[in-house]
Amino acid sequence: MDFQVVVLAGGTSKKLVPLVSKEVPKPLLPVANRPVLSYVLEQLELCNLKDLIVVVEGQDAALLVGAWISSAYVDRLHVEVAAVPEDVGTAGALRAIAHHLTAKDILVVTGDLVSDVPPGAVAAAHRRHDAVVTTMLCSAPVGGPAESGSSAGKDKIKKPRRYNIIGLDPTKQFLLHIATGAEVEKDIRIQKSILRAVGQMEIRSDLMDAHVYAFKRSILQEILEEKDKFQSLKQDVLPYLVRSQLRSELSLNGVSQAEENGNEKVSSQNNHVVVSQILANASTPSFHELYALGHNGSAPVRRIHKCCAYIASNTRYCARLNSIQAYSDINRDVIGEANHLSGYSFSAHNNIIHPSSQLGSKTTVGPHCMLGEGSQMGDKCSVKRSVIGRHCRIGSNVKVVNSVIMNHVTIGDGCSIQGSVVCSNVQLQERVGLKDCQVGAGFVVTAGCEYKGESLARKEK
Repeated sequence: MDFQVVVLAGGTSKKLVPLVSKEVPKPLLPVANRPVLSYVLEQLELCNLKDLIVVVEGQDAALLVGAWISSAYVDRLHVEVAAVPEDVGTAGALRAIAHHLTAKDILVVTGDLVSDVPPGAVAAAHRRHDAVVTTMLCSAPVGGPAESGSSAGKDKIKKPRRYNIIGLDPTKQFLLHIATGAEVEKDIRIQKSILRAVGQMEIRSDLMDAHVYAFKRSILQEILEEKDKFQSLKQDVLPYLVRSQLRSELSLNGVSQAEENGNEKVSSQNNHVVVSQILANASTPSFHELYALGHNGSAPVRRIHKCCAYIASNTRYCARLNSIQAYSDINRDVIGEANHLSGYSFSAHNNIIHPSSQLGSKTTVGPHCMLGEGSQMGDKCSVKRSVIGRHCRIGSNVKVVNSVIMNHVTIGDGCSIQGSVVCSNVQLQERVGLKDCQVGAGFVVTAGCEYKGESLARKEK
């Protein structure tokens, strides 16, 4: 039986204002001149997971995302785009499309993930353990502060961020404890029943929940119906399942015979290639089964369910575009150390300059840079560790460092842009200075102005 795949793509995230807008919702934000959503879709395609439901917050954003998918992935993916109300949360988004979920297992993937970890591996681990939920954990990325005030500069001190407190069994296959959000700063309280059952627990604070989850569909729908105040998969659904795994109240045996026999709707013809190699491997009894047997070791006397963890190798790249700082970091990584994710072939100078772009006299584009289609640069310009989009017009004596310039941007002579994000259709007049700024789409910065740590955007009408 195949997995049904749901991609939670988001909409116009408030955390990403002014980068997002009605014209460019979060799923279409460019990372190395490609929509961020394309990174998830292509990883799913590589795993032969080609039948997808892409959930977008807001009807207008859903129309834009649907139009882009139709043109970019025609004859490659079968995608149904579903619009849900804004700010319903990840659990609320799944609750809104619950009637579309028919497969035995559901793979839920966040649309803002930029990673080379195959999501099919999470699906395979889930099946191997017959789990209720399996979550993907990655090494926490390093970066600057999560606030929008400072983008990555040359001298930035990289520090790992503290995302969660995770408790794992000795085999590192089962999730025993999770604290997220405000809970991270509190004292760790571990259930005695878990410790007695497993014997010992490894506590980790260096792992990031990548927001890739495999769920047993019947259990997920049961929780969404009964726990109608749950809004977040990470902060509500997952901790609930982890807390209750040794005293399960879920209808684990309430699955219809049709589902047990695999007669429900098939959502993907080819995903069996991903999971078939390990489905046949019978796993040894976990502490869950031993705990369920009780003291006599006879028939099960306790109801349990399994919560599993798939821990990606620390050699893999994994980051979520969930803040302005993360947007800058990921763009820099995808044209730098993680350039295998970009989908482009880099030159001998370790950069990408589109053949249709034009460079003036004594203009240099350094390593870890990208210059998009049809863009033009004047004389004596310098670009370092930056992405410049398509059809930009850049004057002479312009410096761009550690920045992202989106499409159709006009930059006048003598401008200096450092650690900033400049959105599409912006006009920077002569001698503008920007440091650690974000400039929203269509904004005009008048000649000679200098800004540091500012967010500049047009007022919404």
